[in-house]
Amino acid sequence: MKRECDFRGGKRGAVAAASRGKTRINLRLDNEVLEWFRNQVQRAGGGNCQTLINECLRQHVESSNEPFEKTLRCVIREELRRAW
Repeated sequence: MKRECDFRGGKRGAVAAASRGKTRINLRLDNEVLEWFRNQVQRAGGGNCQTLINECLRQHVESSNEPFEKTLRCVIREELRRAW
């Protein structure tokens, strides 16, 4: 290995760019949730748990016909009940 490295041509950021139509984010998931997805991928014989998580989120979004306002009101009501 070289004693000194030349980083003048180096660039900051991710090594691999995100695919077109995708955005790189940091997302924190509960350990149990992530473990469930990993187990599902393992049972299926391999694959990527990120792809499975994305597909589950996509299905939820597509199947959700409720307007956002109705969903938000429902969540607020549940939180208010818990607070009382």
